[in-house]
Amino acid sequence: MTLLFVYGSLKEGYPNAHVNRGRRLPGDYRTAQPYPMHLVESVLPCLFLAPGKGLPVKGQLFEVDDAALAAMDALERIGEPGGYQRVAIDVVPLDAPERPVQAFVYVQAPALLEREGPHPGPIDEYTPEHAKALRW
Repeated sequence: MTLLFVYGSLKEGYPNAHVNRGRRLPGDYRTAQPYPMHLVESVLPCLFLAPGKGLPVKGQLFEVDDAALAAMDALERIGEPGGYQRVAIDVVPLDAPERPVQAFVYVQAPALLEREGPHPGPIDEYTPEHAKALRW
């Protein structure tokens, strides 16, 4: 089993949760370091691999098997132009920040922020209010 930290549409109760067939670990988590997360074009939640910049980002942690990970990789277009990358970072439980664990997370290339349109952020959490604008 692999650990996967999700911060956007793959969280329970969000638009792409049906693709996430992992088992959620109890509690909520956040990135151990600050990272910039923006809503690209005010809609798409994207975490950018720039540790130390931005804010600690809140999300959920899942145990996933190879099949579940492959389904989410396909959704996030891993290996395709404009797709996400999957990298390992440290995350911590909100109630025990002294206990970091390493998990995979999906990140985007910073060039995405060069697109026209508003890209609000950095933000620390993708909320149900944000998700209302996402149409998949």
